[in-house]
Amino acid sequence: MSSDGTKEFFTRRFFAHVHYGSNSRIIAVMATKTVENYLKHLYEAQQSAPGQLVAMGKLAEIMGVVAGTATTMVRALADSGLVVYEPREGVKLTSGGEQLALHVLRRHRLVESFLVEVLGMDWAEVHPEAEELEHAISDKVLEKIDAFLKHPSADPHGDPIPNAKGHIANDAMHKLSEAKIGVKSQIVRVTDQRPDFLKFANDKGLAPKVLVIVKERDLQADALTVEPENKPVFTLSTAAASKFLVKDA
Repeated sequence: MSSDGTKEFFTRRFFAHVHYGSNSRIIAVMATKTVENYLKHLYEAQQSAPGQLVAMGKLAEIMGVVAGTATTMVRALADSGLVVYEPREGVKLTSGGEQLALHVLRRHRLVESFLVEVLGMDWAEVHPEAEELEHAISDKVLEKIDAFLKHPSADPHGDPIPNAKGHIANDAMHKLSEAKIGVKSQIVRVTDQRPDFLKFANDKGLAPKVLVIVKERDLQADALTVEPENKPVFTLSTAAASKFLVKDA
């Protein structure tokens, strides 16, 4: 253990989580910030292509490292039982790795909710803050935040928050770009969380829980005319509209 107790903190939390996920093996790797980030981003990448392995080149790009660095880490995770690695094919999480990834996502999304709803921060600026705090917050404080917020099911961007048992909602949604003309939809989730895009969405009144109607679809211009509740009608590109997930109102 280091003098500041960091190793003890991460190792204790990591072992407890893996035990909860019914993985009885003792995992040798310490759940450092880097390990948690790899597992979290692997989970998110898998959600965009269910059932497929995540290519090493894609993972390296997501993590902002060269392929060799990503491969070294993935091999370590595979040796620890957190991922399945197939050389020249790709990588996927094991059930134990997925449980830890969901625990990291739970921390991240609850922290984002706390920063917006309690501290009044803008939803466009909380992601990088949560990226740091998710690795430092204790489980005890996390559960206090969850209770204080009355157990939210989604963060400010609409991303579902896994519950304390590692379960995550998987509600049926479709892209705003695919919505039926003239049918009222409710925005559930914003998938592009870059600050500039979130500021644009906020200015246009496109946020989770907002009702919106697609008034017209222009195939030649590759654009939609949309009308959010209490906001003017405006034209939105199909590419931008695809970044909003909605459900029928």
